[in-house]
Amino acid sequence: MDDGTLALRPLLLRDFQGQADLKENLGIFISAARERQEPLDHIFLNGPPGLGKTTLAQIIAHEMSGEIRITSAPALEKPKDLAGLLTSLTPGSIFFIDEIHRLKPALEEMLYVAMEDFQLDWVIGQGPAARTIRVPVPAFTLIGATTKPGMVSSPLHTRFGINLRIDLYPPEEIALVLRRSASILQISIEEQAAKLLSHCSRGTPRVANRLLRRMRDFAQILGDGIITESILKDSLSRLGIDLLGLEEQDRRILRSIIEFYQGGPVGADTLAISVGESTDTLEDFYEPYLIQQGFIQRTPRGRMVTQRAYTHLGLPVPEAKSIEQRKGPDSTHEDQQLLF
Repeated sequence: MDDGTLALRPLLLRDFQGQADLKENLGIFISAARERQEPLDHIFLNGPPGLGKTTLAQIIAHEMSGEIRITSAPALEKPKDLAGLLTSLTPGSIFFIDEIHRLKPALEEMLYVAMEDFQLDWVIGQGPAARTIRVPVPAFTLIGATTKPGMVSSPLHTRFGINLRIDLYPPEEIALVLRRSASILQISIEEQAAKLLSHCSRGTPRVANRLLRRMRDFAQILGDGIITESILKDSLSRLGIDLLGLEEQDRRILRSIIEFYQGGPVGADTLAISVGESTDTLEDFYEPYLIQQGFIQRTPRGRMVTQRAYTHLGLPVPEAKSIEQRKGPDSTHEDQQLLF
């Protein structure tokens, strides 16, 4: 992570742009815990990537005046990995686990006791001589983040006292993010250009900040350093991004469904192979925005494009058919796995 990215991360909840309801509730929970001089309850954060889950965890640690330890579930291979992190925490620490849906079952079991009793069950010895001892750990707040809340086991999910979902940002909230980032990075951007860029950022602050930096580069070399509307449009065209924020891969996904599968339905695994992406990338990065923008629908048998997709791509809209007609008879086993 570069210094610019770090500089853009707010440290206070009031500086976190957008998500007003979430911020209001979280602010109440933090204030109440501080008044009681207790650790904040464990927090479950879910939502698409790039919306600020890690940033929120760092804000919470700063607001609670505690340190933060950051890891991801795939990095935790063995119980000793988790035990080492938990026993090294200081009282009131924030322990952040990203991609918590990928946590191994043995580590989940260990985490249950740590979350509820602030202790670890540790087995000493082997065979008949083996015994379990409980090792105390400092009181801490676990923040678990995931893009796939449905894959988190119920026993783990129910142990979180605070459940927060971060949704894709509307353009007006992305505009707030862009204005703040432009001010910090000392980037000159016209108001109309900022408004247009907010509509091209896929509802994601991470994408908005990335595009803002690239627009700065184009404005510096092709203009006078100011991001104007004309510079913005030319730059987006060079990057293959249209005015709705769709990139070439988004359009390839839509065209694949239309050209190869007659508009759908098609399963996620099959579609991912068709466009050369992993299924996880397709479901986590591309689909949420395409669905939010009304280009794709999910049905029990897979993905289908909408009339808006044909129109956006400049393709003739086929004779309208109801979803029920195109769903066909009973779902196959593979299609049943597509239910969300």
